[in-house]
Amino acid sequence: MHTIYVPDMNCKHCVKRITEALNEAGFSDFEVDLEGKKVAAKVSDEEAKKILSRIEEAGYSPVEATI
Repeated sequence: MHTIYVPDMNCKHCVKRITEALNEAGFSDFEVDLEGKKVAAKVSDEEAKKILSRIEEAGYSPVEATI
């Protein structure tokens, strides 16, 4: 499970925009959490990089969480 924080995700429109961007890229196993300002996805490391890229392309500043 990869968790990506999106500190500039502030409203339902942001959630919709990120969701659409990830769906268009072929991702389906993810959850966008507005309150936590994060996207959680069950993906490989390579796919997580693609998700980061897609969120950036949608106009946001994602940061992958490290444990």
